[in-house]
Amino acid sequence: METPHSIIATDCGSTTTKAILIEEHGGEYRLVARGEAPTTVEAPAEDVTLGVRNAIAELSELIGRPLLDSQRSIIKPYDGRQGVDMYLSTSSAGGGLQMVVAGVVRQMSAASAQKAALGAGAVVMEAFAANDRRLPHEKTELIRHLRPDMVLLAGGIDGGTKKHVIELAQLFAAADARPRLGSSYLLPIIYAGNAEARDEVREILQDKVALEIVDNLRPTLEAENLRPARMKIQEQFLEHVMAHAPGYPNLIAMADRPIMPTPAAVGAIIQRIAAKYKANVVGIDIGGATTDVFSVFSGVYNRTVSANYGMSYSISNVLSEAGVDNVKRWVPFDIADNALRNSLKNKMIRPTSIPYTKEDLQLEQALCREALRLSFEQHCLLATGLKGVQKQADIGAMFDQDGGEGSLVDLLALDMIIGSGGVLSHAPKREQAALMMLDAFLPEGVTRLAVDSIFMMPQLGVLGEVYPDIATAVFEKDCLVALGTSVAPVGPGKAGRTVLTGKIGDEHVDLKYGELKLLPLEDGKTAYAELQPARGLDVGAGRGRLWKGELSGGCVGILLDGRGRRPFGWASAPEQRLDQVRRWAEAAKA
Repeated sequence: METPHSIIATDCGSTTTKAILIEEHGGEYRLVARGEAPTTVEAPAEDVTLGVRNAIAELSELIGRPLLDSQRSIIKPYDGRQGVDMYLSTSSAGGGLQMVVAGVVRQMSAASAQKAALGAGAVVMEAFAANDRRLPHEKTELIRHLRPDMVLLAGGIDGGTKKHVIELAQLFAAADARPRLGSSYLLPIIYAGNAEARDEVREILQDKVALEIVDNLRPTLEAENLRPARMKIQEQFLEHVMAHAPGYPNLIAMADRPIMPTPAAVGAIIQRIAAKYKANVVGIDIGGATTDVFSVFSGVYNRTVSANYGMSYSISNVLSEAGVDNVKRWVPFDIADNALRNSLKNKMIRPTSIPYTKEDLQLEQALCREALRLSFEQHCLLATGLKGVQKQADIGAMFDQDGGEGSLVDLLALDMIIGSGGVLSHAPKREQAALMMLDAFLPEGVTRLAVDSIFMMPQLGVLGEVYPDIATAVFEKDCLVALGTSVAPVGPGKAGRTVLTGKIGDEHVDLKYGELKLLPLEDGKTAYAELQPARGLDVGAGRGRLWKGELSGGCVGILLDGRGRRPFGWASAPEQRLDQVRRWAEAAKA
């Protein structure tokens, strides 16, 4: 396959369609231009390709070269004067991919099914299990009410008992639910359970649903095999869901490769970067209605979606879950509870508005911290090892009250956090984005911070499926904005106590508990550091042990964070908290 010179990739979001143009110049691929237009899946247009063509038309105006012909079709191939060689797209318009999953045991096969669906880019509306204590008629009524785009049915290890997974198949047969789009079509159900039960499941479901069968996603208690289910979900997303959405058959015809769900594309580029650098990475994409969290630890990929934590449509949910006091603690000025509620609810009823005053911006950024914190905590709870795996018991396990596997998210082992979404990518100052991520995630030890400059990760994710080297190069050069590195000693502390000493480059370090300091270090530069945590504290090499290594710079620099971790070092009095927030913002130049 000949490598293309010019590539257009679009991401059709729920409100905005974003287009990027990538071209090869001087032996390297770079971002040339970016255009956007309103998404057009709703009345009166009801054709997603109108928004796509409008975004591409903006690209054409920016570069001064025809990209669309007189019929508004993309000109292909590039001939040196007009057109492009390839067109790709992702989509989350029309609510994205909405799924229901089911398994025999909630903490085992149902949990694995949920991970498979989330990793494929779906929003999981409900998880059913044979042991979830709801009566059969309650489940069937809920399935009919939800009207998902697709169902993933799992359960049982290969060669194990078939009874319960057959009962689940009978449950969906009895529900006889219609899909959300194209109600005259059969509901797609993917069976990824006990291979021994395939014939019975096929007999129960084949005349009532659009049934597809793939390898068991939990073939044994000790193993997960999520890839076949994830690939089939994305295939069915294109064939059944997108094919029935307004204008999507035209978009499918326009694209040179299959359309990917936006979250799946973002997850793909996160995994690619983690694999290239052999790093543990957390990525976050905060939108108006939902927040997606992606993580790769020791090569294991997980994604969660917090469907009610966003910065516009679901902003009141964040306020409700976090509580007024938790939001107010990040606000650097006095504000009454009612004034805070009114300001945030105005944003909910005017979701496309942007902050008008500095105070509006500070309120929005305070709420962003809580939305990120809540989403990340939810991710840590769900990103766990396999339930049901027999392991040799140890003393720690005897005191494990929940009886489950621990989270795979290890903040001391985390190498990089990548933030995306308007509130982070479009923050007036990069220092504000860095401080929001620092406050929300509370990274431990040494962690690099970066943001997606202009929402390019979805487009680069789908490009990476075809040309991984091109996608990775553009991601590093044009998409990823390095903010710098966070250094945070972990452990108990007291006000005024020195928690970290040492040297970073030529700078001597003396960090006290409660302090936040910023050391400038430009993007592309590194500094050798020797960091000695106080007794009982850990900066990545062990409690009280010297850490040696290179720290990477960025447009913000090195953030030395001595504010403590769980618990965070808040002052008890409201006036002192207000002073803390102001001092931290000033220290970080935010």
